[in-house]
Amino acid sequence: MRRASREGRGAVDEARKDESRKDDARKDDARKIGIRSRGGPVRIENVRAIPASARIHEALREKIISMDWTPGAAVQEKQIALAYGVSRTPVREAVLKLADERLVDIFPQYGTFVSRISLPSVRDAMVIRQSLERTAVREAALKVAGATDKAGKGLVADLKALLARQRSSHKAGDLAAFHAADEAFHQAIADLAGHPNIWRVIRQEKAQVDRCRLLTLPSAERRASVIAEHAAIVDALAAGDADAAEAAVAVHLGRVIPSIAGLVEAYPDYFAETEILADAAEEPSAPRIRTL
Repeated sequence: MRRASREGRGAVDEARKDESRKDDARKDDARKIGIRSRGGPVRIENVRAIPASARIHEALREKIISMDWTPGAAVQEKQIALAYGVSRTPVREAVLKLADERLVDIFPQYGTFVSRISLPSVRDAMVIRQSLERTAVREAALKVAGATDKAGKGLVADLKALLARQRSSHKAGDLAAFHAADEAFHQAIADLAGHPNIWRVIRQEKAQVDRCRLLTLPSAERRASVIAEHAAIVDALAAGDADAAEAAVAVHLGRVIPSIAGLVEAYPDYFAETEILADAAEEPSAPRIRTL
């Protein structure tokens, strides 16, 4: 009888240990996918699966902006669905969003094509970008100016590292790395200003600009100019000089449209308009900063 009792208790203990091991395994799996347990049943918190349409939209958007898909190229929804292993529905949703962003043109009963670059849209995007980035860089400079010397140097350390990365990628002729560092540089300014969402807005609006900029990157002269302009921005930020920082950003962004002028002649089929913007050939000068 006692032996049976001991065996029974042993079985219960083993069952408890087994359940404990299973619970630990469940918690470990939960941690891997972002699920937490607070002493009770494992529950899902803030876990959102990315919809197929969103993933496909981002992938197609990148193909268009990187000029992997050139302006005028046909967008084959059936082939895209097969490539991603999905139905036509999420592909259609992604394409409709691209149309809203003016990155594709949909012609019913005819087809969908990568949109040609709109120069007025490029100028509109640069107006938005100038406004937001000049504000951001001023606030970033004021933040550096209000910090201690050691803290101020720390605030601009990331920008200096990104500038160094641009220099090395320029020297190596790595255009993709150069562009990535360029994007990160401008995002870092927004982060430093304390307004990271500014870059999200800018990124959404500058798709047409990016297509043009990707075409200018093979020019070593243009890349060297970008590096010099970024260096001027970093120097102004490091000094905590808001006026100089804003002026440096204004000059840097003001040179984007003039750099596009030659592209219209070199790639006429890529643009919706064949006439250069009126101010495209004008070289920008630093704006006069008014202090209140």
